Amino acid sequence: MMTKDELFQTVESQRSALLTMADNIYDHPELGFQEVSAEKAITGYLTQCGFQVEHGVGGIATSFRAVFQNGEGGPRIGLLCEYDALEGLGHACGHHMQGPAIVGAAQALKVCAGEMPYTVVVYGTPAEETTHGKLRMLENGCFKDIDVALMMHGSPTTTVDVKSMAMSSFTVTFHGRKAHAALKPEDGRSALDALLVAFQGVEFLREHVPEDTRMHYTIAQSPGPANVVPDTAIGRFSLRSYSRKALDQVVERFRKIIEGAALIADVTYDLKEGDRLANKIPVLKLNQLLMENAELVQAPRLSPPREKTGSSDFSNVMYEVPGSCIRVAMVPPGTSSHSLEFLQAGKGEEAHEAVVIAAKVLCGVACDLIQEPERLSEIQMEFQNNKCTNL
Repeated sequence: MMTKDELFQTVESQRSALLTMADNIYDHPELGFQEVSAEKAITGYLTQCGFQVEHGVGGIATSFRAVFQNGEGGPRIGLLCEYDALEGLGHACGHHMQGPAIVGAAQALKVCAGEMPYTVVVYGTPAEETTHGKLRMLENGCFKDIDVALMMHGSPTTTVDVKSMAMSSFTVTFHGRKAHAALKPEDGRSALDALLVAFQGVEFLREHVPEDTRMHYTIAQSPGPANVVPDTAIGRFSLRSYSRKALDQVVERFRKIIEGAALIADVTYDLKEGDRLANKIPVLKLNQLLMENAELVQAPRLSPPREKTGSSDFSNVMYEVPGSCIRVAMVPPGTSSHSLEFLQAGKGEEAHEAVVIAAKVLCGVACDLIQEPERLSEIQMEFQNNKCTNL
């Protein structure tokens, strides 16, 4: 029978290898879809440990799927990791820690396999920071082979998220007619006027949307000199809400604002929609299980769930299967990710300890789900019930 003491000891036995891997990925940051050396390091370790590894799943060259199956049937534990860096900053979001923590947990579950059947599926998911690799993988059939999806992330505190924000992003290009602003202004049709009207329309819309709605915009490129009526203006917009259903209603009103702005300025427009990120379906029982195991391994700075969260492509996975991410303390409270402070902590003692702690938490949760099938059933039931009310 698998025991948590054995699992945790197996994680500890890998400490040196896991931390060397984390430091190596940190020292060689790679942007989304370019994570060649990180993918090689993680999958090389999994192959050495006896996992069946498939490269380039979901149509992405730097993704992977690794599997260990113990008997027939049982729960299918999904362990997901990211390993892309930030442009100009490197691993200032701590993604170099995820692969080592995940493979440490996966190997512990393999080494300590008992008689109860289960499957461990490790997914490498590129380009979270930029082009949302998990969406591409979902579109190509990934993640249908798991019953639960688990991740880790570095954080100022050890905690979980109850929710995350759905997001729709748009690039709007207005097309007008260029003219001399002093000599022939009547011949011009200002694309910039349309963009400014669109910005103002979004501001008026703020009064009439649910309180959790967030709307951001920016000018994507300079419209040109002041003495020329601009014939092109490009804006980028991001709309967010904790409910995909509510956000879709806001999006419809946003589309009317863009159409109206074009009519006012007498110009035409192109509207290109980017990725649609889903909101996370809350699964409090799974969050509780993560925090129970975090307390068991004496993770630092245990805290209540985060009140404010952003958007992530992991949410689209957690929209399809029950999932959650354990955030393990490794930077001082109040430190923002995507910052120099977060980057500088990436190879520190707390970051190293967070890799090991996260591996223990994740394999501990997997152990509970394997040995107490009723807990997985309760998690799946809560997921289905909450999905009906949190669309």
